[in-house]
Amino acid sequence: MRSLSQDATPDALPDFRNLGVVARILVIVNVLGFVAAAVRASDFTQLVGAFLEIALLLEPILITSLLALYVANAGLARLPYPSAVAAVIGMVLLLTAAAYLLQPAGDATPAGLVRTAASATLVTGFLVAYFHLRNRAFSPALAEARLQALQARIRPHFLFNSLNAVLSLIRTDTRRAETAIEDLAELYRMLLADTRTLTTLKREIELTRQYLNLEQLRLGPRLVVDWRLDEAPLDALVPPLLLQPLVENAVYHGIEPGLGPGTIEIAIRQDHDRVRIRLTNPYHPEHQHRQGNRMALANIRERLQLHFDAEARMESGVVGSNYEIAMQMPYRRAA
Repeated sequence: MRSLSQDATPDALPDFRNLGVVARILVIVNVLGFVAAAVRASDFTQLVGAFLEIALLLEPILITSLLALYVANAGLARLPYPSAVAAVIGMVLLLTAAAYLLQPAGDATPAGLVRTAASATLVTGFLVAYFHLRNRAFSPALAEARLQALQARIRPHFLFNSLNAVLSLIRTDTRRAETAIEDLAELYRMLLADTRTLTTLKREIELTRQYLNLEQLRLGPRLVVDWRLDEAPLDALVPPLLLQPLVENAVYHGIEPGLGPGTIEIAIRQDHDRVRIRLTNPYHPEHQHRQGNRMALANIRERLQLHFDAEARMESGVVGSNYEIAMQMPYRRAA
């Protein structure tokens, strides 16, 4: 199987529905407008006047272009990259020409229209190049190696413990042993899959249940899992291996150190256009492997940012006698 670092990062336009992408466009374009005003001005008063003059034309074009790109985002994503870039530039030019010609009579001239169109083309080309470079820079070999490390993050002792648990069942409960072997095989098949594409929340829950079934063989009644999925959007797209490493962390840090039964609570719900996930487990401050905990959380946080940019959030900390992880991300469904 090829390593992820051997695969070329595909050329693609940014997701114009993403809050982070929209914020970057707004900031970059307004900064460029301010730089253009600064070039024309000789003092602060002229700078303010020049920037306001530019903004009167720039902001309507910018806002309408972002709205148009938001609406056309799905169609642009289906086009080949060169055609999509040409479509974006053409769309911006049309909106620029319309905004320029709607200026008060006497302000619009053919020469001014040409200059404005040329400026819009240059700015759009700059933004396309910026997001193109960012797309390639966001998946370097080091980051992809971290993703592969996350895939292989199940510790070797889990494999050995699971196999020992299965062996102990072969003579006493053959059917349960067969099911456990199937769960183990499916879990490792998923770990070898490509984690760059999103999967459904339903599939993530199934994978996590398979993992917990294996841990139940080892921990027995000490492991209690409280699933709260009544409001879970099972068709939501999420990064693969989102839940399982966090649940494994909860077992390792919250259940294993305890002497009696411990409960892991997994609550997932849809909140309008957001997916919210909350995971809690018992907290034992005297038995914490903090470095491993931070590594797992950092990997998940990085992958959320990779897939959803500024639209995803992840928070963690001690709440009373429990350790809690809260995540939220945009609700997107498979086509």
